[in-house]
Amino acid sequence: MHRPTFGNKEENVHYVNRYGVYAVIPNQEKDRIILVQAPNGAWFLPGGEIEKGEEHLKALERELLEELGYRAEIGNYYGQADEYFYSSHRDTYYYNPAYLYEVTRITDKQAPLEDFNHLAWFSVDEAISKLKRGSHKWGIQQWKIQHNL
Repeated sequence: MHRPTFGNKEENVHYVNRYGVYAVIPNQEKDRIILVQAPNGAWFLPGGEIEKGEEHLKALERELLEELGYRAEIGNYYGQADEYFYSSHRDTYYYNPAYLYEVTRITDKQAPLEDFNHLAWFSVDEAISKLKRGSHKWGIQQWKIQHNL
């Protein structure tokens, strides 16, 4: 199967690998999706970097607690979407394989451990339009296809 790839891989550039795991988290009615806004104003799916030796699902559980304060039941795995990008904040080029999952249920567990992000619910199409990363947009599109939306 062809793996979707986003961004432009530039010649003669050193890319730092940054493996990430992210979740499409809909509300119960499946008409809104929660996004995380980083301090720089960019919107992302909840999730983040996989630490060395960490399994995908453990990383996703940790990230969702850190960012949202939620415990989550993980549903379908949508696949890997690769992204190449330059971070001006870190002055680094990244190769970011993103592993995308669906969350089928969330329960409030605690206050988020990270208090610098902004969280907001958007309609499905508005969420897609707000997202910075093509791989994250692809994840929501896979979720829409699965749910015939």
